[in-house]
Amino acid sequence: MCDHAAAQVIAGYSTSFSLASKFLAPRVRRDIANLYAMVRIADEIVDGTASAAGVNPADALGAYEAQVLAAPAQRFHTDPVLHAYAATARRCGFDQEHVRAFFTTMRRDLTHTDYAADELEAYVYGSAEVIGLLCLGIFLTGRDTSPADRAEMEAGARALGSAFQKINFLRDYGEDRDTLGRRYYDLDDATKDAVVAEIRAELAQADSAIPLLPRSARAGVAAAAALFAELTDTAERTPAAELATTRISVPAHRKLAVTARAVARKGTHV
Repeated sequence: MCDHAAAQVIAGYSTSFSLASKFLAPRVRRDIANLYAMVRIADEIVDGTASAAGVNPADALGAYEAQVLAAPAQRFHTDPVLHAYAATARRCGFDQEHVRAFFTTMRRDLTHTDYAADELEAYVYGSAEVIGLLCLGIFLTGRDTSPADRAEMEAGARALGSAFQKINFLRDYGEDRDTLGRRYYDLDDATKDAVVAEIRAELAQADSAIPLLPRSARAGVAAAAALFAELTDTAERTPAAELATTRISVPAHRKLAVTARAVARKGTHV
C-alpha cells in the first residue's frame, strides 16, 4: 500500500518519468518511485503549498528533512510515502550526505531569486546530480562493480541529473520567473543555445555510461534520457522569448515513439 502511494506521486507529477519507469524492472521501479515521491514532497513545500496553508516553508522543510534523515532507522511510519522511502533508503544504503545536499539546495529556493554561475553549479549538484547518484545506488543494490565502472557510472548519473535539471530550467523558465520569482538564467537566445549545448554534452556523457548499468535499469534510463533529448530539441527550436511565455512539451505520440526507439537500442530489462 505504501509503495502504491509513492507510485501515484510519480504518475501524477511527471508523465515522462512515469513512462520511462515502466521499462525498469519491478524492484527498481518501486524504489525509484519511492525516492521520487520524497523529492516531490520537498519540492512542493518550497514551491508554495506550505505558504498557501499558512505555514512557514523554511520550518516545514526543516521538519521534513529531519523526518527523512531519521526515517531509515525506523521500521514504521504513519506517512505512507515516508514509510516507502525509508524501506528503499535502508535496502539501497542511501548516502545521507546526498540527501542533506538535496535539502540544502531546496532551502536556497526559499531565499535566492537570482543565481550567479557558481551558485547555479552548486544548485544543480544538490537539486539533481545527487538524485542521479541516489538512483544509481538503487540500480546497483546487491551488485558488485569494479572501481572504474563505478566511477564512470557515477559520472554518467551526475551528468544525466544535471542535463535533466537544465532542460527543466528552460521548460519552466516563465513559471519560475513570473510565479515563483526565481531566475536561474537571464535567458536570451545566445544563453539558451549555450545551455542546450551543455545539455547535449551531458546527455552524451550519460549515454556512454548506460551500457554499464544492470539490465534491470538500462532500458528505463535510456528511455528517460531519450525523452529529455527530445525536449531539448524542442527547446532548441523555440525562441527564448517564447520560452518565457510557453511551457514546451513533447506530444504523447512522440513520447511513445522516442521511448520505443531508445529501448530497442539499449535493450530491455530482465
